[in-house]
Amino acid sequence: MTSPGVVPRRPRLGGLDSLRGLAIVWMMSFHFSFDLNWFGFIHTDFYTSPWWLWQRVCIVSLFLFTAGLAQSYGDGRGRTELAFWKRWGQIAGCGLLVTVGSYLAFPHSFIYFGILQGVAGMLLVHHVFGRRLGAWVLLLAPLAIAAPQLLGHAFFNPPLWNWTGLITQKPITEDYVPLLPWIGVFWVGAGLGALLRRADFRPLAALPNVRPLGFLGRWPLTIYMLHQPIFVGLVWLAAHR
Repeated sequence: MTSPGVVPRRPRLGGLDSLRGLAIVWMMSFHFSFDLNWFGFIHTDFYTSPWWLWQRVCIVSLFLFTAGLAQSYGDGRGRTELAFWKRWGQIAGCGLLVTVGSYLAFPHSFIYFGILQGVAGMLLVHHVFGRRLGAWVLLLAPLAIAAPQLLGHAFFNPPLWNWTGLITQKPITEDYVPLLPWIGVFWVGAGLGALLRRADFRPLAALPNVRPLGFLGRWPLTIYMLHQPIFVGLVWLAAHR
């Protein structure tokens, strides 16, 4: 029996973890291919090839969709403010580490608003504003997705404003996930989660738990921070043996 004033621990949703794990596996295969290309083992264009560009869109979309679902699930299960800000601080802190590390590797195209910085920004906007709307954020999602096409202006092209996404010229950076249009994908997940909350998340809980993927999906931030240094080290060793 739970003591008064103590919020019970939220049970994990294996299906949600599995979806996130699928995104992780896809991301790692993408990054490993990038590293192989970087060291000359394969020869392809990650910056203009539709094959790689659309894979990136799908990977980021799956991550943000599951992040939105997870936020609604956490809100529905009584996540505390302290827990939210602790996780937000971890993501924002790791984003700073990625900026520093990418600057050392790619000083002319380092990551200053990639996936982690983007997720940190989306969490803030949703926590302060979006979650109060519940499922109504589903109406905002298409507007957010269309915003760069409707409102894009050269004013936002300097790096200071790149976080908005309202650009007319893509910045030179190795990873770019601005608030717009991507918070729209996040809100699709969050809005769907708000609808599922009315059914106590039973449809989400019914999703199958694919154990290897589910395990990976429980540690997304740790895997994100560790996999590239490991991959780069292994490929570097292969290139210099």
